[in-house]
Amino acid sequence: QVQVVESGGGLVQPGGSLRLSCAASGNIRSINTMGWYRQAQGKQREAVAVITSGGSTNYADSVKGRFTISRDNAKNTVYLQMSSLKPEDTAVYYCNAAGVAVNPVGLRFDYWGQGTQVTVSS
Repeated sequence: QVQVVESGGGLVQPGGSLRLSCAASGNIRSINTMGWYRQAQGKQREAVAVITSGGSTNYADSVKGRFTISRDNAKNTVYLQMSSLKPEDTAVYYCNAAGVAVNPVGLRFDYWGQGTQVTVSS
């Protein structure tokens, strides 16, 4: 099995910044893609940013220019630096890790973290 743990959420004022972290561990040979998703109250979950092991990134239009995703492949860790935060960024942020397991050899996995709350309010 694979464990995915997020941290760094909290309360921040509009215009402020916050940095989220996510570490994957366990039955991992390699991770191909890690990403951040969010779900606001009463809304569907949406993709925020994803990054591949090669460093390619993709962002939702709503966060381009404000959020930056990065990763440390050696530590199976992904980060989301959030700046110029807006009230509409308020949501539970979830980390996703997809890759290949050690045992059974070659098994592909897709795991989610428990989520971390981000609240942007004055």
